[in-house]
Amino acid sequence: MNPLEEFTRRMTRRAFFKSTGLAAGRIALATLMLPELLRGALQPRGRAHPGLPGLPHFRPRARRLIYLFMNGAPSQLDLWDYKPGLRELYDTDLPDSVRQGQRLTTMTSGQKRFPVAPSIFKFERHGKSGIWVSELLPWTARVVDELCVIKTVHTEAINHDPAATYLLTGSQIPGRPSLGAWISYGLGSEAEDLPAFVVMTPRWSSKRDAQALYQRLWGAGFLPARFQGVALRSVGDPVLFLNNPAGVDAEVRRHMLDGLAQLNQMAYERQGDPEIQTRIAQYEMAFRLQSSIPELTDLSGEPQSVLDLYGPEVTVPGTFAASCLLARRLVERGVRVVQILHREWDTHENLPRDLSLQCRDIDRACYGLIMDLKQRGLLEDTLVVWGGEFGRTVYCQGELTRTNYGRDHHPRCFTMWMAGGGVRGGMVYGETDDFSYNIVRDPVHIRDLNATILHCMGIDHKRLTYRFQGLDQRLTGTEEARVIHGILS
Repeated sequence: MNPLEEFTRRMTRRAFFKSTGLAAGRIALATLMLPELLRGALQPRGRAHPGLPGLPHFRPRARRLIYLFMNGAPSQLDLWDYKPGLRELYDTDLPDSVRQGQRLTTMTSGQKRFPVAPSIFKFERHGKSGIWVSELLPWTARVVDELCVIKTVHTEAINHDPAATYLLTGSQIPGRPSLGAWISYGLGSEAEDLPAFVVMTPRWSSKRDAQALYQRLWGAGFLPARFQGVALRSVGDPVLFLNNPAGVDAEVRRHMLDGLAQLNQMAYERQGDPEIQTRIAQYEMAFRLQSSIPELTDLSGEPQSVLDLYGPEVTVPGTFAASCLLARRLVERGVRVVQILHREWDTHENLPRDLSLQCRDIDRACYGLIMDLKQRGLLEDTLVVWGGEFGRTVYCQGELTRTNYGRDHHPRCFTMWMAGGGVRGGMVYGETDDFSYNIVRDPVHIRDLNATILHCMGIDHKRLTYRFQGLDQRLTGTEEARVIHGILS
């Protein structure tokens, strides 16, 4: 609610007597009969925050979401969208009838030629479904029957920052709540001592500097700040100031927070600013994290058979494998949304080398996450999403050789996959042309993708709104968005 509206509502004479007339008597009676209620009021327990009344809107297929975001845009041509006919077109110019005057980035708009660059990687069919998968993903290929591979995702954004912002917040313009924040706002938390929305940004294998990741990708935008993602650090303690300073024990800290909560509540009653309530909730969550985070990150109780699923890097803090195992541990403890942002998939040059490194970094861990969730019975109500902000062009950027090439940004079609949470496994949705350049059948706009994710979580994307600047804002915006019913089980 707008702070001014809240303050005005609270300061009216009628509202004052309405809220206090009987409340004082009820409080006095309760404290006489059950004095422990007064003590407990200063020590909140249970869910960190509840969901909105009436949500979920219908029976959810998924109770939780793990979003594996490959920042920088993986090449669909080299991983999922197999186009064997391109070998015969090596180094020929991409036909104008295919490009159709498409907008290009400044990195290739000045090129005199647009030479076709077939993938140098081998593809094979895998699983009972026979889905084509690149040799760069041998471990993911083992669980392909659990995946729904969507080949026709598309977007209007052509540069990284607005494209990533668009995918994860519903708008190319910064300032809107992220997908995780919307879900946290709508459904609340199931965890007692962990946030509803947790974010990790693991290290990557490429030696190059990576593009920046902005807090807006997991921020709350115009929603109250308590719905933003809590980022766990990849180096050092997962959360800063995890331990109390010398001379301050848990009891002293609890007493201090109780007093601070009283002062903040008094300020809230005077000013009506909802961000004061956010501050109270954040202090309380920080106190709970002091006990929950050390237990969360202690992997000593994990069987060796589980660690082996994720590969040898799973015990190295800050790796993608370690992040995936933490994601499983988080969702089984009630965290609603876990978002892992893996960087440096930007392959304008040296694609064969850099893409191989990136796939080696994430491949086995993705397999391990799917298998771990499945073995624990969590996959059926946990939705896993994998993909980047756009795709890669079939034509080469810069010099083309038989063993080396680079690809520019391509928003017209790219591949993402989903698993679990009510999504049909072992299927391919959508079809692109022979150049993986245009969509032939079943287009999926990123708004459709977000509407489908919310649908799997039991949310009607048109009904999850927040009043801001005089409008009922929503994740999917005001343009048309549809649920992709064809991929649902």
